Amino acid sequence: MLENLKKAVVKVAKAADKSGLCRHKSGNFSIRDEETGYIVVTPSAVAREELTYHDICVVDIDANVIEIETDVRPTSELLLHLEAYKTREDISAIVHTHSHFATAFSVLSKEIPPIVYEAVSYGGTVHVAPYGRPGTTKLAKSVIEPLKLSDACLLEKHGVVSVAKDIDTALLNAHYIEEVAEVYYRSLLLNNGEEPEQLPVEELKKWAYPSEIKLKK
Repeated sequence: MLENLKKAVVKVAKAADKSGLCRHKSGNFSIRDEETGYIVVTPSAVAREELTYHDICVVDIDANVIEIETDVRPTSELLLHLEAYKTREDISAIVHTHSHFATAFSVLSKEIPPIVYEAVSYGGTVHVAPYGRPGTTKLAKSVIEPLKLSDACLLEKHGVVSVAKDIDTALLNAHYIEEVAEVYYRSLLLNNGEEPEQLPVEELKKWAYPSEIKLKK
């Protein structure tokens, strides 16, 4: 069932591991099937190098397991994914990572402001979802308000959530979040802890491909 989506989830999970966004067994990934509404999601406690599409679980929006081919369970963060899908009916993919710079800001409960243009990709500021113990309903509910504001949020003392219409964009935005977080961290260091100037949302929205470039028709 939904083999193509399962394979897409595995591909992104392995890519995230290889790039360092989340290593070993940390992080989790999902895609919502537009036709059935079912969600394919990574399993709990399976190392990326061992992960195959047969390990990917199929669930519905109410956390009922529809299909599991191997001896695994859905990620313990499933409730978080489901709450995000309920909150944002326009999204079809979620990437949850533990990237180092962004997670450092989550430990401080400090949002990541839009200081460079990459932030436009996920909507500007990365707000902080208040602390909830991993795997709990409290954690799942914590993402509701932040994800109404942009396509990304920090989980306090935990990690990063990136949502999008497709899994590749969700992964790309997770990379952008980590890169912006590193630039922000280094800017604070160079500026003796003083906040760098932010790019206003209005400025971010003005970006457009240069009309001066004459493309062949």
